[in-house]
Amino acid sequence: MKTYTVYATKNFDVTISEIASDKSISHRSAMFAMLAAGTTRIRNFLRAEDTLNTLHIVQQLGATVEDKGEEILVTSNGIQEPSEILDCGNSGTGMRLFCGLLASAEGSFILTGDIYLKRRPMKRVTAPLRSIGAAIDGRNGGDLAPLHIRGGSLKAFEYDSPIASAQVKSAMILAALKADGICRYSEPELTRDHTERMLKGMGASVVTQGLTTYITPMKALLNPLDIRVPSDPSSAFFFAVAAAITPNSRVVLEGLTLNPTRIEAYKVLERMGAKISYIERENAYEPIGDIIVEHAPLLGVTVRENISWLIDELPALAIAMSVASGKSRVENAHELRVKESDRITTVMTNLNRCGITTHEFEDGYEITGGTLHQATVESFGDHRIAMSFAVAGLVCGMTIEDVACVDTSFPNFFTLLERLV
Repeated sequence: MKTYTVYATKNFDVTISEIASDKSISHRSAMFAMLAAGTTRIRNFLRAEDTLNTLHIVQQLGATVEDKGEEILVTSNGIQEPSEILDCGNSGTGMRLFCGLLASAEGSFILTGDIYLKRRPMKRVTAPLRSIGAAIDGRNGGDLAPLHIRGGSLKAFEYDSPIASAQVKSAMILAALKADGICRYSEPELTRDHTERMLKGMGASVVTQGLTTYITPMKALLNPLDIRVPSDPSSAFFFAVAAAITPNSRVVLEGLTLNPTRIEAYKVLERMGAKISYIERENAYEPIGDIIVEHAPLLGVTVRENISWLIDELPALAIAMSVASGKSRVENAHELRVKESDRITTVMTNLNRCGITTHEFEDGYEITGGTLHQATVESFGDHRIAMSFAVAGLVCGMTIEDVACVDTSFPNFFTLLERLV
């Protein structure tokens, strides 16, 4: 088991331009190439285990992939039936979106993953896809991988999702592109919209009105993407928290997507008292620019809205809450229980080991701000737990057990963290 020890730092003022490329956009860039005529050009593709697994699956499905170093070229030859099982590794995004993409493709497909992904619920995607004619089966009635998909014709649908999930929405949009009529998808809360932005940029008819998205099936193959993947604000947020909790510290995070659905955690950190500014540099498929974060005394905060916009950042945000003055509370975040780990329990368990008082409830938690103490904590096989408590170590020192999981999303995280110590 690989462990990592972080030592407390005094202060820092750094500019970071090497933040991991955005994982969500990297996944989608490779997948959406399968819907295009011609060659998709992807620059700054995230070279992490999860996204490289997606790229390999695209090859297994018949695409030609040319890795030229600074860019990756993907040319679709139509989705072809693979001779091998498709391994999504640790990626829930990969598995759920491939369900939508393959539900209408002719052939037989088996999706699997690592021991953690095989525990994650898939019925939230398989059930609505089955309701429009998809043939999908798996363990526990189709809720757990491995999943078997027999692609075929899909019916037009009007679907009101009971949960706010960009993964479910994306899977249903991909299915709708091959359905037999115009489809409507509604969600209870606006979720991240990379799929809609990118597909519209490729020429698809995807129209969002409030919480409802209308999708017109493709009449022809789409235009290929020519995209530079921005840096990931979710990955960068670990360093935003580091600056916010370390006195006299400042960090400039360059080249991030500034999509409003992706920077909500920064807005919460701002509400807590951190000094944050945003500088837009360009705007093609996504607004892209820099975020500057400076330390300031933090106050407790209640977070109950736009949860789907910051669900991935909540573990890191919990570190900021643990040193803030007063109590902080997170509500409506039951989705945390079905991530790579049960992030409500795993975050609270580790904070307790660090001497922080917490209270866990079904859809969230309460944290009483105090003083973090040095401890040995577990990652529970979850990359975001490992990285969050590594950041906490900047305040008090920390040893994190089982950090190999960080390679799934942010291979150079510890290299960058060492610049702050």
